[in-house]
Amino acid sequence: MSDGPTLKPVDFVVPEDTVLIADGGVATELEARGHDLSDALWSARLLLDAPQEITAVHAAFFRAGAAIATTASYQASFDAFAARGIGRTETAGLLRRSVELAADARAQAGRGWIAASVGPYGAALADGSEYRGRYGLSVAQLEAWHRPRLEVLADAGADVLACETIPDVDEAQALMNLVRSLGVPAWLSYTVDGACTRAGQPLADAYAVADGVPEIVAVGVNCCAPADVLPAIGPASATGKPVIVYPNSGERWDPARRAWVGPASFSQQLAAQWVSAGARVVGGCCRVRPADIAQLAAALT
Repeated sequence: MSDGPTLKPVDFVVPEDTVLIADGGVATELEARGHDLSDALWSARLLLDAPQEITAVHAAFFRAGAAIATTASYQASFDAFAARGIGRTETAGLLRRSVELAADARAQAGRGWIAASVGPYGAALADGSEYRGRYGLSVAQLEAWHRPRLEVLADAGADVLACETIPDVDEAQALMNLVRSLGVPAWLSYTVDGACTRAGQPLADAYAVADGVPEIVAVGVNCCAPADVLPAIGPASATGKPVIVYPNSGERWDPARRAWVGPASFSQQLAAQWVSAGARVVGGCCRVRPADIAQLAAALT
């Protein structure tokens, strides 16, 4: 892990004449390296226990051709670490560490962007709530909960904040308010079910919260079925902002068996359709591995 000063972030710009390749499932690759992530902290636990493994996974995705490393901060929060007896100062240090680990991998690769993952409130509950939304909290309450983490990550040296796997419009609005007040670049990515957010709102309404927020540099979807990507690109494109898509492999999580089941459907052929429809940043989420990203990079760049 780097002991030097925090790197100054670089303006994150989606180029008009090429496709940016994002990384895949960091947690998936950590599990493939033998780590048990059944803990409520998920991959964020390794910020404490095995930070060098996180850097190794970022490096693997860079070698595969990814241009973006997404930090292992998705499930990291002050509340979650407090439940382990970890204080606010140390938690802030762990959030910063997530960016430093990605920066170490970028230094090895000699290129790339760092996206600081900002997972939804539901992820911190560790009960699947991020796939339902509607937590019973107001926009103001969600804003208050997210603010401390965003303030740390915004100051940690990442190039862009990845507000990802957002299940409903209320939480997106809270994040838009924060991003605007902090003045940092971010993308907004919903998890969807068909043509709606997981909470059931039409995507046209969901993306409208990014209107008039210049700090939002891309909008799109992630952590969804590959088949749900194409219908989401039109509503996302209507914002006039670049479109980012990074779905799961297509396998389905069976909570009773605690295992992924069914066939994978993520493919470079589907990704080519997404690009033709207007996607400018393409990657993967759960169960998408460096080999998959390598195929995307070979086919799309």
